[in-house]
Amino acid sequence: MIARLPVLSTFLLGSCHAFTSTPNPTLYASFLPYSQRTPMTLASSDSNSPIDVFVEGVSKRFEIAQESRAGGASFTQIIADVLAGEYDADSTKADIEETVASAPCVMFTWESSPSCKQALSAMEAAEAKVKIVRLDDPWDEGNPIRAELGKMVGKSSVPCIFIAGKYVGGFDSGPSEEAPGIQKLAFKGTLRPMLEEAGAL
Repeated sequence: MIARLPVLSTFLLGSCHAFTSTPNPTLYASFLPYSQRTPMTLASSDSNSPIDVFVEGVSKRFEIAQESRAGGASFTQIIADVLAGEYDADSTKADIEETVASAPCVMFTWESSPSCKQALSAMEAAEAKVKIVRLDDPWDEGNPIRAELGKMVGKSSVPCIFIAGKYVGGFDSGPSEEAPGIQKLAFKGTLRPMLEEAGAL
């Protein structure tokens, strides 16, 4: 579906343009890399009008999606990158690493996520001490963290759980056998020893 968006968008713009009398190549500018674009001016008395800001924002996020896809990102990671927008990746990664190191068990969550609620309930049942980091309060700060977490651990979904600084997956899934999620670790009998060794129990 994503691969068809540029073609579909260009087709739609071309179809709309067919009803105008004079060709306007700038209609297609938002679908070109920034280096190939020419300045585009909308019918506005203010170059910083809400319309201009909106168009530039959409264009930039479209470019982010293209770059993320070209880098081999999964669909969910592309969405995470687009929602994050432009951010300082190095600074965000450093903040994540500092947070992960600040407690024996750290869980990045969304308050309304069913999986996050299940993970929290499981940790409460185990009487584990968990540091909760909400990525939805506020969203504009949480979205870059989620995008960067996805790049760091290979999975952008929540919850994102770390024990003793090590990523262990989410609630019932993870990207690898080493990080399968806390439910599978509990079934294997390794979750409680990991929590104990980390000092979270």
